[in-house]
Amino acid sequence: MTSQTSTASRRPFTALILDHNGVIGVQPDTGRWENLADLAGWSAAHLSEFQEEFWKRREAYDAGAVSPREFWTSMVRGTRPLDDTFVRELTATDVSMWTGTDPAVLEILYGARAAWDVPTVLLSNAPLCVADALDRSDWRRDLMSAAVYSSQLGLNKPDLKAYEAALAAAGDPDPGDTLFVDDRRDNCDAAAALGMSTLHYQGDAAALARRLSQGRSRAASRVPAGASS
Repeated sequence: MTSQTSTASRRPFTALILDHNGVIGVQPDTGRWENLADLAGWSAAHLSEFQEEFWKRREAYDAGAVSPREFWTSMVRGTRPLDDTFVRELTATDVSMWTGTDPAVLEILYGARAAWDVPTVLLSNAPLCVADALDRSDWRRDLMSAAVYSSQLGLNKPDLKAYEAALAAAGDPDPGDTLFVDDRRDNCDAAAALGMSTLHYQGDAAALARRLSQGRSRAASRVPAGASS
């Protein structure tokens, strides 16, 4: 599948807002899902039902409206009591599913970061436990000027307030000079509604590299206002 860009795709950008899961982060494979389901007391034969229940409850969890214990209370099957130790084990296993990264994308971002002077903000729908883990990662500290998480805002993408918070974290750039990258079309459409250029990322690392090459260069950022090149 190829990544799709908005009509302003060739416009140089001076700020970058990136999603995590599905762009920088890799989607969990079936084995990881089965591991989490098994821990929660679901058999592999009922994995699809487990995933359906998981996603049904995830929006509130991502928005910080429920705690880990509240999220898992109605999800756990079997006789094991949902004590603090079990909640921590479920949470740690869940977090590990959503914090893996794509080496190819990180390589592109590190290369682009060295070439341009662009505020870069991570905007992710993530519960507090995942947000904390992402903030502890080396790539987050190296590559991101700031990070904005749904659980801290109390709302999820594609709510327009999420994008407004990310723009504020980037220093309030003109939305028209901002590139937004996400793997979900509805999230890209919301960013476009605010005037941002978008890249609907679908796993095409080469397309991502081409678009990121259009960021404002460090040399250009040092040219005084009004100076001719």
